[in-house]
Amino acid sequence: MQHPADDPESDIITTHFDYHSIDQNLLKLDILGHDDPTVIRMLYDLTGLDPTKIPLDDKETMSIFSSTKALGVTPEAIKSEVGTFGIPESGTKFVRGMLKDTRPTTFEELIRISGLSHGTDVWLGNAQDLINNGTATLSEVICTRDDIMLYLIKQGLPPNTSFKIMELVRKGKVAKEPEKWQAFKKTMEEYNVPTWYIDSCNKIKYLFPKAHAAAYVTNAFRIAWFKVHIPKAYYTAYFTIRADAFDSDIMCHGQEKVKNKMKEIELLANNATQKDTAMYETLEIVNEMYERKINFLPIDLYESGATKFKFEDDGIRPPLNSIPGFGSVAAQGIEEARKDGEFMSIDDLKIRAKLGESGIELLKKAGCLDGMSQSNQMSLFG
Repeated sequence: MQHPADDPESDIITTHFDYHSIDQNLLKLDILGHDDPTVIRMLYDLTGLDPTKIPLDDKETMSIFSSTKALGVTPEAIKSEVGTFGIPESGTKFVRGMLKDTRPTTFEELIRISGLSHGTDVWLGNAQDLINNGTATLSEVICTRDDIMLYLIKQGLPPNTSFKIMELVRKGKVAKEPEKWQAFKKTMEEYNVPTWYIDSCNKIKYLFPKAHAAAYVTNAFRIAWFKVHIPKAYYTAYFTIRADAFDSDIMCHGQEKVKNKMKEIELLANNATQKDTAMYETLEIVNEMYERKINFLPIDLYESGATKFKFEDDGIRPPLNSIPGFGSVAAQGIEEARKDGEFMSIDDLKIRAKLGESGIELLKKAGCLDGMSQSNQMSLFG
């Protein structure tokens, strides 16, 4: 056992032992960050509205899962038939395609879609085909684990058998345990379970639990409510917490520049990098925001936060770290230093905020230092 070579004082211990020879004695913690509660907390702080009091049957909010009308934009303007950009569980191209195919109108349908999108071999080549060719509706296809057990009990199968079939299917073990599956299949046929339902079970590799889907959709709906009713707060929270690919050079200078960058990335097609794809997703939301007549305010040395976007009467003010190349540590240095009063000059800013020459250049380029003199010295004879 040893400490890391570059820091003998560190309290971290490393080892060359094979992991499996010591894994029984290790305590492992899976600590997962989750953006949704963070976004909801920020929306609460910005608006003072308790997100848990939001009605989960709000018709306008529900409508964005099947159209763009409630946002006051056209599908052509935002290149999407639904208004769910940036909504958890519903914003990706894959899920927007599902929403377009199913056009959900109830909360229950949103839970079903969440189940479909989290499963493996549940939607593509399975439920999607059944819905498209009219064999079954969204409320009939298998979406979550619970659906199988409850449906089979309803068909008259014994609860214990229904549970065992559900477990075999949700773990993707149908192909691995053919004898067991054949026996179950026979039982289902005896109770008049349709062939399409049995075939659908046969294809599934993994199924999502309904309780998880319900929890995810509840959070997503609360965030969607803010998007519809208090859009400025929604975009402020989204850009602060979820938009890692935000670039003020491209995104804060009007819709035309945003659209041109989107076209540029579209032309790359399969040559687009992961960075391009992440930026495109952020550009879609910025474009939608402009389309809804919300603008960005200039980045300001005194008014902009270090890392958080600000919700103001006239628009949204980007933080200092949204300047490309300007890091969060430098931005926090400015936020800390300005508490002691105005900066007398560029040199004063440099010393108090502990900035290097490159940081100053980036601030100049972003227009944050306009009108500020280089040093405190005054010329008496200039």
